[in-house]
Amino acid sequence: MNKTMTTRYDVAEHLRTPQEMSAYLDACLAEAGDDEAFLTKALGDIARAKGMTQVARDAGLSRESLYKALSGERSPSFGTILKVLRALGVKLHAEAA
Repeated sequence: MNKTMTTRYDVAEHLRTPQEMSAYLDACLAEAGDDEAFLTKALGDIARAKGMTQVARDAGLSRESLYKALSGERSPSFGTILKVLRALGVKLHAEAA
C-alpha cells in the first residue's frame, strides 16, 4: 500500500494582495456566524501574511500580545480588533441584513 504524503496548508502563504486579504476576511465573516474564535484566527492569518512584527508595530501592540490576541484562544477587546484592522489596512462596512 502506498502512503499518501500531505503537507500542512497555511492560508497566510496565499494572501498576497490587499484584495485577497479582504476577500478572505469577507468569506470568513460570512462563514463564522457567532464564532468569535474563527474570526480572530482569520485576522491572525492575515496578520501573518502581512508580517506579525509590522502589524504589531502599526497596531501599537507587542508582537507577543498580538499573537495571543489573534490565536483564537482568547477574546480580544473590540478596541484591539479595531487597532489590528487599522494596521492591516482593512475597513469594516455595515449593510442591512
